[in-house]
Amino acid sequence: MMNLVLCTSGVDAASELADSLVSDRLAACVNIIPGIQSVYRWKGEVCRDAEALLVCKVSAACTRELVDAIRERHPYDTPEILVVPVDAQQSDARYLEWVLHACGRPT
Repeated sequence: MMNLVLCTSGVDAASELADSLVSDRLAACVNIIPGIQSVYRWKGEVCRDAEALLVCKVSAACTRELVDAIRERHPYDTPEILVVPVDAQQSDARYLEWVLHACGRPT
């Protein structure tokens, strides 16, 4: 019914990416959590970057379209995109319904 899509981005690109996803009704809401320090291995080297975490709320029906849009719009060659299902039984039904409508595709 609803998923969270987690994505990290450079701090400068996070706001533009979030705005475009919500404006295009691909996500109902995107929280931008600044101040993430990512340490990772890329092309054989350990890297450290300041990033922001984007937490996108999306209906399950729109998730694939959101993931595809992130891939197309993201400045990284290999963006982090993780889909986490939401437990509808434990979540607020009114919020879940709002997400469905805000994505433009109620079920």
